[in-house]
Amino acid sequence: MMRIILFLATNLAVMVVASIVFNLLGLSKFTAQYGVDYGGMLVFCALFGFGGAFISLALSKWMAKRATGAYVIEQPRNEMEAWLVATVRRQAEKSGIGMPEVAIYDAPEINAFATGMNRNNALVAVSTGLLRQMDRREVEAVLAHEVGHVANGDMVTLTLIQGVVNTFVMFFARIIGNLIDRVVFKNEEGPGIAYFLSVFVLEVVFGILASFVVAWFSRRREFRADAAGAALEGREAMVSALARLKTAHEPSTLPKEIAAFGISGGIGRLLASHPPLEERIEALRLAA
Repeated sequence: MMRIILFLATNLAVMVVASIVFNLLGLSKFTAQYGVDYGGMLVFCALFGFGGAFISLALSKWMAKRATGAYVIEQPRNEMEAWLVATVRRQAEKSGIGMPEVAIYDAPEINAFATGMNRNNALVAVSTGLLRQMDRREVEAVLAHEVGHVANGDMVTLTLIQGVVNTFVMFFARIIGNLIDRVVFKNEEGPGIAYFLSVFVLEVVFGILASFVVAWFSRRREFRADAAGAALEGREAMVSALARLKTAHEPSTLPKEIAAFGISGGIGRLLASHPPLEERIEALRLAA
């Protein structure tokens, strides 16, 4: 389950910080309604909105490694590590992508994640709990699921969606902030404190609401990654891996910032980054 919460948290943080800097530098005066057209405002918001999304993407591998303490296998130390690297290499070649970095992180639950800047610069990591509790056929299916995310270009697509969402969050926050400043507080002398406070609050509120859109896309991509995993390692292996996830009851120890990057989990139906495992298993069986 590990990718969306990191992305959302980083984007929200970047957007809030950018907004503060935007206001401190006085740039908001140029995006306010007074004497400036909405086209110019939209351009400014797009620069910051897409900028935050692509900064998150560029930092995703580094942040994931730091958050989980993942150990990247550069030179396999044992047979298990050699097998992991060889499996990912085989799947990457079959999928037509560059060889991802392969890592292991210490956690008791069954989980894995993939992230990275693009299809040829990715990271695939598995938990020690997954290696202990799944057989090799199931581990191969999980790795194939994560390689499927990379091959499908989910990271870049998510970035573009997040960029669009960020842009309109900032844009509409400023439009409504202008209305509050002028209509409610009767300020006709340019953006005042009511404008800046309204924009700040509205960006946070709209950012949270926009998370529903990103979470919806995340759920859709899970079905595609499951299908990719089934194509690489077999439908029964993928179903078996998901069924094993369903029987695991350990709470996730992943930091909340990257909890949406993995193969399992979710935080409520609308904000869940993953569909229920029952739906994913059923989708694989219906596709047979």
